[in-house]
Amino acid sequence: MAKELMAKVKLQCKGGQATPAPPVGPALGQHGVNIADFVKRFNDRTRDKMGVVVPVEISIFKDRSFDFVLKNPPASVLIKTELKLQSGSKTPGRESAGKITQAQLEKIAKDKMSDLNAGSLEAAKRLIAGTARSMGIQLAD
Repeated sequence: MAKELMAKVKLQCKGGQATPAPPVGPALGQHGVNIADFVKRFNDRTRDKMGVVVPVEISIFKDRSFDFVLKNPPASVLIKTELKLQSGSKTPGRESAGKITQAQLEKIAKDKMSDLNAGSLEAAKRLIAGTARSMGIQLAD
């Protein structure tokens, strides 16, 4: 018999560095989930992504057990990692934070494809390019 779903919680935590402190503790504590168990399991599964922001979707069941699914890092994090940037431009459109090539866009789009609602690789590249533009990053031809 399938477990009855009580709640779904979406969080973003740094890989291998989750702690019971906010946002994890309050988000899971209000549903009666064993926070220490989640933190241990999350950190074990994200050791290879140490320090990178990893979105996680937690399904909490009536018996207070839980299951979670890891997603790919946000597009902005992947872009900053690929271009080795600390942050995007403070004033996008006026000030450039860098340039991204079509090859880099394609690499990021392939990594992120499973989490995007794009029908093709070209559509995924356009989504990533839009994120890059909003960060003040110019597209190289």
